[in-house]
Amino acid sequence: MLNAAQIEAYGENGYLTVDAVLTPTEVEELRQITDEFVDKSRSVTSNDDIFDLEPGHSATSPSLRRIKHPVSRHPVYAKYARHECILDIVECLLGPNLRFDNNKLNMKNAGVGSAVEWHQDWAFYPHTNDDLLEVGIVLDDMTEGNGPLMVVPGSHKGKTWNHHQDGVFVGAITDPDLNPDGAVPVTLKAGGVTLHHVRMLHGSRPNHSDVPRRMLFIGFCAADAWPLIPSGASLEDFNQRIVRGEPTLEPRMKDLPVRVSLPRVPGGSIYEQQEKLRNARLRTPLSPNE
Repeated sequence: MLNAAQIEAYGENGYLTVDAVLTPTEVEELRQITDEFVDKSRSVTSNDDIFDLEPGHSATSPSLRRIKHPVSRHPVYAKYARHECILDIVECLLGPNLRFDNNKLNMKNAGVGSAVEWHQDWAFYPHTNDDLLEVGIVLDDMTEGNGPLMVVPGSHKGKTWNHHQDGVFVGAITDPDLNPDGAVPVTLKAGGVTLHHVRMLHGSRPNHSDVPRRMLFIGFCAADAWPLIPSGASLEDFNQRIVRGEPTLEPRMKDLPVRVSLPRVPGGSIYEQQEKLRNARLRTPLSPNE
């Protein structure tokens, strides 16, 4: 559960960290399963439905950027979409009727981990209202040196930025007026969770440290938030993802800035979309003066 000060801080800043939500045993179990998936990727030579590969990935030195849809890949991951401690926290911010949405496990291996350029999740999947957030379960201590999540406090109250380049959605902000000078790194011990609003401006630099940074992300939304871009999911699919409370057939509408994320670069993940980006900002390490 969250206290009043934490709820107020989330509303004002658009993000929150909560320490020690998972037990050490749970963290170790997640690490073990993740290591098993990395080992399975040795036979993979290109991105597929499960694995998003780092450049340089090989059978002898497997290296992943992402495990796609882990909740549907293994029951250990799946239980965190319905983890009572996590849902208690999310309910404080989104209300009693909750649906889990997207999920992925992003990985930044020591000395390798790819950057994720500045973006807003809202640009990918706008809904009828913005009671959506992303929970990040921290598998490794997230420090300023290993490519932590970076956020711009308060940016969830602002505009929806342009994520198109040459008329194609590329999964990153392309507007030259973007000025993320107020960005802060989010640091947290393994077993803690981050929460960030769907309209929050965020990204991360490469990992140039000697320790990994892995995070299991699970998106949640209010049950009355319905996607504006058809996903192909059926009503049964949506209702099966209700993790607390009751489903509804009455979407709650809110007047919000929306840009449609179409057409998209062929390919699956944000990494593949952002590879086309010309004005990349986060792919280089920090300079001594930053």
